Amino acid sequence: MPHTLFISDLHLAPDTPAANEALLNFLEQTAPSAEALYVLGDLFEYWIGDDGLDQPFNQKIADAFRALAGRGVRLSFMHGNRDFLLGSRFARKSGMQLLSDPTLINLYGLPTLLMHGDTLCSDDVEYQKFRAMVRNPAWQQIFLDKPLAERVRMAQDVRGQSTQAKQAKDMAIMDVTRATVEEVLRSHAYPRLIHGHTHRPARHEHVVDGRLCERWVLADWYGQGSFLFCDAAGCRAVPI
Repeated sequence: MPHTLFISDLHLAPDTPAANEALLNFLEQTAPSAEALYVLGDLFEYWIGDDGLDQPFNQKIADAFRALAGRGVRLSFMHGNRDFLLGSRFARKSGMQLLSDPTLINLYGLPTLLMHGDTLCSDDVEYQKFRAMVRNPAWQQIFLDKPLAERVRMAQDVRGQSTQAKQAKDMAIMDVTRATVEEVLRSHAYPRLIHGHTHRPARHEHVVDGRLCERWVLADWYGQGSFLFCDAAGCRAVPI
């Protein structure tokens, strides 16, 4: 039966062997039967520019996606908060199409809105300010002009700072803001919504202006993890 798969928040890095192996197995054994695979951000723990493809680990991941594309699976990638600098060189190397955030698709007859999910966490004001800064093209150009080794060090520093900041924050602030979710659903004519980012996999129902909307939150791959399987009958989370 035709079906489409969704994943996000793998946070791959050379020092995450379990997640790395899980992805390679998924791309080789599970994903080839799908019509399409969508990666909704944070595929990598950090991405310091497409010249990072010269590093063997990143090249191996890109090659694995390219092999899947060669088997006829349509591949799409949406930027996350960790890999927002991933660009056209990686897209060509991996056989992926880059998507804007949000993107509305027709998924087996049902309008479905795809997002990474970080913009839904509007109560986290500190993060939203950081996001606005690093998504600024001028900031990105300054960063990309730095030597590769310096960018790697900076990314690793931010990685550590992010972990510390999360420990100090109220967990509720790092989840989506319900009013923001409902406004997004309203502005896109009440679709199904699929997103990642929060690492709180679940199915939610929202009643917006009397319309019932389904929201799926994708899992991270730190532990067991799962992917979302969708076909004409609906969606379900499948453990890796």
